Amino acid sequence: MRAFNFITALTAAALLTCGTLAAQDAPYDEQFRYIEVTGTSEVEIIPDEIHFVIGIKEYFEEEFDGKSKPEDYRTKVRIEDIESQMREALHSIGITDNDIRTQDVGDYWRERGLDFLIGKNLDITLHDFTMIDKIISVIDTKGVSSMRIGEMTHKDILKYQEQGKKDAVLAARRKAEYMAGALGEQLGSVLSIKEHGGGIDSYTIVQNSKLRMDSAAYGSAEAAPAASASDAFRTIKYTYSVTCRFALKGW
Repeated sequence: MRAFNFITALTAAALLTCGTLAAQDAPYDEQFRYIEVTGTSEVEIIPDEIHFVIGIKEYFEEEFDGKSKPEDYRTKVRIEDIESQMREALHSIGITDNDIRTQDVGDYWRERGLDFLIGKNLDITLHDFTMIDKIISVIDTKGVSSMRIGEMTHKDILKYQEQGKKDAVLAARRKAEYMAGALGEQLGSVLSIKEHGGGIDSYTIVQNSKLRMDSAAYGSAEAAPAASASDAFRTIKYTYSVTCRFALKGW
């Protein structure tokens, strides 16, 4: 009987010990009272590097004489000539060949029986939005198929990103403080910080106009682009979000 009681006592003690360890090993959300909030911040940056992409494409001179039909098109303007004229115009306003790179090259099929038309995109690096006005004023738009603002960035982008993340964490703490304070509670230590998006910052380009040109209208006086640098002004907007969990004091 004593042996049985001794074994039973040992078993009970072991179960009690395991239960205590399990409680100690439980996640903090079972051990602490806590508050969990999400903080956000936004950073708006004026870019100092703008990529302006111009699409150029071969065309027939007869397209712009106002009377020829497609079947009468004969005089093709080659892509080499269009690009050469384009670069010459860009050089005249201070843009060098180092600022221009070829992005894409391809063939554009028109109608059955007509020749292929080769096109390419020229990616021009600018540091001032006002240069867009100058580009539009000096180029011949007959060989232009499109214009758009591409990637934009800033030389200190990493510093802005770091500050944005700090601001999001501080915003979360302020929110937790006033929410807990409304119930007479005080914050303790931070238990976890979770950055949303896996560390990839989402950003939105804020724009007032697209600055696109309608290729069907090229060649006419009325089609001259009226967009200005102020219309095309854009900023880069980064949004950051973090979820923070704080312990509440007094537990």
